Amino acid sequence: MGLPPRTSARTALRAALAVCVLGALPACTDADKGGNGDGGESSPQPTPHVTTAADICTGLVAYWVKEALNGSKWAGLDWEQKGLSNEQLAVHDEVLAAARAKERTEGRPAALTFADRESRRRCAAANGATGSSDNWRPPSGTASPTALTPTPITPTPTHPS
Repeated sequence: MGLPPRTSARTALRAALAVCVLGALPACTDADKGGNGDGGESSPQPTPHVTTAADICTGLVAYWVKEALNGSKWAGLDWEQKGLSNEQLAVHDEVLAAARAKERTEGRPAALTFADRESRRRCAAANGATGSSDNWRPPSGTASPTALTPTPITPTPTHPS
């Protein structure tokens, strides 16, 4: 008799979530974070990790270099589809060329490790390599208000002939 196992698991999950939302379980409250549960002082919480431009650059460049080394079908996307800036593309191309040389001499595992390390080094040296060339535009809030005011268009009078 009873409910099917799947239904009872759903019901149990819903009940547990409801209890957590209401804060009735100690595991769902701040008491497990170092406090004494009575609203008093608790131990300091670790500060959240701040992702820098160099971190983002490293993640993007290393990912796409490794995709190319592994022969992924997605490695052929262009720089915009990969989410790279023009400067990050230059870093990518340099790291990929060096990683391919490393692969020829030391094998793919060494090249993949090198790609992570070299991407981190070059992105940090370039402060995230966020620069672009032709398509870069300043953020919208930096232009003067007069530069953003459209010039009215006056119709050219037509003269009957």
